[in-house]
Amino acid sequence: MKTKNILVVGVGGQGTLLTSRILGNLAIHSGYDVKLSEVHGMSQRGGSVVTHIRYGKKVYSPLVEVGKADVILAFEKMEALRWRHYLKKDGIIIVNTQEIDPMPVIIGADKYPDDVIEQLQQNENKVIVADALAEARKIGNFRVVNTVLLGLLAKNMDVDVQTWEEAIKQTVPPKTVEVNIKAFQAGYVLA
Repeated sequence: MKTKNILVVGVGGQGTLLTSRILGNLAIHSGYDVKLSEVHGMSQRGGSVVTHIRYGKKVYSPLVEVGKADVILAFEKMEALRWRHYLKKDGIIIVNTQEIDPMPVIIGADKYPDDVIEQLQQNENKVIVADALAEARKIGNFRVVNTVLLGLLAKNMDVDVQTWEEAIKQTVPPKTVEVNIKAFQAGYVLA
């Protein structure tokens, strides 16, 4: 198997780091070597967060090179746009429609672009757009946006649903397993 590269991008507090740990466990359960690298930046203040996940028969470096990501899983639209140059030509970008204003927008020095999705769709890549926040709210917990997005991702990967659910169960806090599995299943159906 050729090494697979995934970038998980978002804003601090959205659950990107937990998501990358779930993906790491998923790769291990599937029998692959896996490497992760997390960049937190100003995540505690709502700043950009990116995690590189690489898995395959043998992985030597944790970092995804520019133009080599098979998938970008974006928790926020602007972050999808910020990191899209990492996506390979035939890659997939899964983007949550949520908008979280960055500091320049908050202080009035800039404006959040109206055409983010249109810009993402200009390339030859497959772009999957979903309102994962709305799905999470239907479930009754806005904090499970990440597992809704994982459900969307699962539809685009060659890993069975049971393995996904096992990785989620072993990674999330025990008291949140049920709601996270429900969110994953909602995302899977949404895809």
